[in-house]
Amino acid sequence: IAIVPPGVDLNRFHLIDRAEAKAKLGIPCGEHTILFAGRIEPLKGIDTLLLAMSILQERHPQAVENSTVAIIGGDPWADTLDAEMARLQSLRTELGIHDLVTFLGAKDQDILPWYFAVADMVVMPSHYESFGMVALEAMAMGTPVIASEVGGLAHLIQHSINGFHVPSRDPEALAARILQLLENPALRKQLGANASTYAKQYAWEKIVQCMLNVYEGVMLQAATRHGETLRAGSCI
Repeated sequence: IAIVPPGVDLNRFHLIDRAEAKAKLGIPCGEHTILFAGRIEPLKGIDTLLLAMSILQERHPQAVENSTVAIIGGDPWADTLDAEMARLQSLRTELGIHDLVTFLGAKDQDILPWYFAVADMVVMPSHYESFGMVALEAMAMGTPVIASEVGGLAHLIQHSINGFHVPSRDPEALAARILQLLENPALRKQLGANASTYAKQYAWEKIVQCMLNVYEGVMLQAATRHGETLRAGSCI
C-alpha cells in the first residue's frame, strides 16, 4: 500500500498581507476574526464552536469584545433553511451570541483566500475529517488552525507547533485554545509561520511527483517481481 495525500494550490493559497485583506473585505483593522469554513452539517461540530464562544463571552467578555466568528458555508438567507442551518441559528440566539457570530454563506475559491488571510485563526471542531483540506489551505496562508484531534486532522496539525488539537465535542477545551490565541499575538504569528512552512511540502508539484513515483514503482515491480505486494509507505 502506498499513501499519497491531497495537495494544496500554493498559487491560490499563499501569504497575503492581512491589512490588505481586511481592506478588501471591509473588516475593521482592530477586529479579530475567528473563522470556520466548510459544509453546514452536524459532523462539522459547529455547535461546539458556538458553545465555546458562549463560554468566552460569559467568562472573558473583554477578550472577545472586538471579535467576530465568521462561519462560511451553506445558505443562511434561504427562504427555507436546511435543518442544520436552522438549528445553528437558533442555538446562536439561545446562547445570546448573535452579535458575536455571523453566517456569511458559501464563498467561491477566488474570495476564500482573502478570508483565510484576515483570520486570526481557523477553527475546525469536526467530529471526523478524512483529511482536512480547509486546514491545509489555511495553513498555507500562514493562519494557525485549532482542530479536533480526529481523522486526518490528527496528523495534519502538529500540536503547539503549527496549531492546536482539542478533543472533539469539548467546548471548554476549544474555548481555552481560542482564548490563548486571542491573547497572544506572538504565538499566533509563530504558529502561522510554522504552518506556512509545513504546508509547502503539500504543494501539488510534490504530490504529483509522489503519484508518479508510485506508478513507476508498480510498473518496475510488475516487470521484475510480478505478484508481490507493495510495501506500505507514505510520501509525506
